[in-house]
Amino acid sequence: MKTAKCAALMVTLLATLVAGGVAHGAEKGEPTVYIVKKGDTLWGLSDRFMKDPYYWPNLWARNPKQIGNPHFIFPGQRLKIYPDRIEVVPDKVEAPPVIATGVTEPPPQPEEAKEQAEAPVAERTFTVNGGEGFISGGSFKPSGFIIAGQHSRQIYAEDDLVYTDIGRNFGGKVGDRFTIFKNYGAVSHPLTNQVLGFRVAALGTLQLTEMENKSSKALITSSFMEIEPGAALMPYRNMKKEISLRAAELDLGGYIVETRTGNKAIAAGDIAYIDLGEKQGVRTGNLLYVVRKAQTEIKFYSGIDYDLPVDVLGALLVVETGENTSTALVVKSIDTIYKGDRIEMQKGR
Repeated sequence: MKTAKCAALMVTLLATLVAGGVAHGAEKGEPTVYIVKKGDTLWGLSDRFMKDPYYWPNLWARNPKQIGNPHFIFPGQRLKIYPDRIEVVPDKVEAPPVIATGVTEPPPQPEEAKEQAEAPVAERTFTVNGGEGFISGGSFKPSGFIIAGQHSRQIYAEDDLVYTDIGRNFGGKVGDRFTIFKNYGAVSHPLTNQVLGFRVAALGTLQLTEMENKSSKALITSSFMEIEPGAALMPYRNMKKEISLRAAELDLGGYIVETRTGNKAIAAGDIAYIDLGEKQGVRTGNLLYVVRKAQTEIKFYSGIDYDLPVDVLGALLVVETGENTSTALVVKSIDTIYKGDRIEMQKGR
């Protein structure tokens, strides 16, 4: 008797979930079906179901026709949630009915109750520390340089003492703070060989502690990378900031022209520099997708150019814009991303 009551209770619970928008398959291996609610985002759904907020480019890449906008999807769309993936059901279909002897399916819940059943996950923001660097163009003019380190050391980090060429004669004062940069040389476009500017990386920060007329002693207060003699100094500004996603205002295409490390191959968490900036319409918070022509050999009717759809390899978040270039954080990489890879931005995405 207790077993029968438990079975009936489980079926009733299942029926309630179906009415509320989520239905679990009756057989092992069947996907969970989720009905999209107002305010849901691919980011939030990926975080909720895949425990990986960075999964959403995979979801967008798998369902380009059903998802026109990779940030926002539409109420009423149905998703199939598998252990390793999420798929969009192309056509709107009714959830499978629950059949159980002696159990009455509860009436459909009003829309308001459905929306309250499961609150959407809030959109996530990204925090950058200011060490991402940029392509300078011709506007990078340092205020001074690190000329030496204490005890003749050649590599410095946080809490080390160094000497600069900023003294009283140049307006320097005890307590002045500077950001430390390194110029790694000219950056040429990988396709056109046109020089775009200079790769400049932020290495850390320092504060002047003792002054002479033509020099000063300084304490390194933070370091992102190794610091060496000759590092450039610019007046300090807090470059740590939070960045929220921002929909693109137009369609654009461009390329990854350089990386912060100078390596040709990068992945999630790395920094890339792109050949699109404010003049082209790029804004901080925009997302761009790394795409590559499908790498496969077609043997069937191989004389025909099929113009295969591109593969989506990952996504970049723009964290700082320049006039004609931008700095971007790799937030997702499905495969290895290379310098020279094409990037795309589409209006509304």
